[in-house]
Amino acid sequence: MTHASPRAPHHGDHHGTHHGDQPDHHGDQPDHDADQAEILDLDAEALAEHTASITAWLPVATAPRRILDLGCGTGAGTLALLARFPAAEVTAVDSSPNHLRRLREKAQVAGVSDRVRTAEADLDATWPELGTPDLVWASASLHHLADPGRALRRVRDLLAPGGLVAVVELAGFPRFLPEDAPDDRPGLEERCHAALAHHHAEHLPHRGADWGVALTAAGFVVEAERTIAVNVEATHTGVVGRYALSGLRRLRGGVAGLLSPEDLAALDRLLDTDDPRSLLRRDDLAVRTERRVWAARPETTTTATRPTPVRPTQVRPTG
Repeated sequence: MTHASPRAPHHGDHHGTHHGDQPDHHGDQPDHDADQAEILDLDAEALAEHTASITAWLPVATAPRRILDLGCGTGAGTLALLARFPAAEVTAVDSSPNHLRRLREKAQVAGVSDRVRTAEADLDATWPELGTPDLVWASASLHHLADPGRALRRVRDLLAPGGLVAVVELAGFPRFLPEDAPDDRPGLEERCHAALAHHHAEHLPHRGADWGVALTAAGFVVEAERTIAVNVEATHTGVVGRYALSGLRRLRGGVAGLLSPEDLAALDRLLDTDDPRSLLRRDDLAVRTERRVWAARPETTTTATRPTPVRPTQVRPTG
């Protein structure tokens, strides 16, 4: 889940994000950004293979040279795109200076800093000069916006002839526990997310939108769609436990006043790293969610410049 914050974060999504759906976190903005950056980095590490599979799937006619990453977060999408297209340069846009600083640090370590330009901007406000990209990547960012349709129309006007836009969204924040866990309060994780459903419906009206419809309304033709079932087991990578702990700690901040005392106590036991029932002592954790991807071009693009359309597919990677 590549998560993003295209504007000042107010609801704790991370993908973004990366990119996910989490409760508000109030208090010092630097503290919030630091917490969010940690989640974004864990998300990027846990879902790296899935992100790479999406960039490899993109129906590009020729390799793009100029890429725009809208709501880049700490750079999961930016770095994946640079790896996929070694001749490309990326302009990475986010509202958080801390996220952009972290992205630049990662680019330096990866040896690609000369191919990255960052721009701090609120995508619901005035956009900076972003050039004429061949590919626009928006991962877990559009649902943050007050008017995503306006943003998509701006993308349509920016794109170079024959250019492509890729929209990537998660089907909600990942689940980590089995459905019947924990033993003392089975189904706890789902109840936590259900407790936040009203909040998300009010504050994230575009969460779960059909972006194919939104793209069409903004003047695009959807060429390909893909659904990826994500199931990364803890045995596959050590990051899963850390991701679960960080994510559920943040989730607790939004559900503390909504859960029963018994559920809240069970959640606290999971989050207590000294408790024998702690998340970090479990061997049955996994990152489970779905990612949906839409690839589209402006409807004015002639069929002669388009690659062969890709039919929607359901792909289930093994981890």
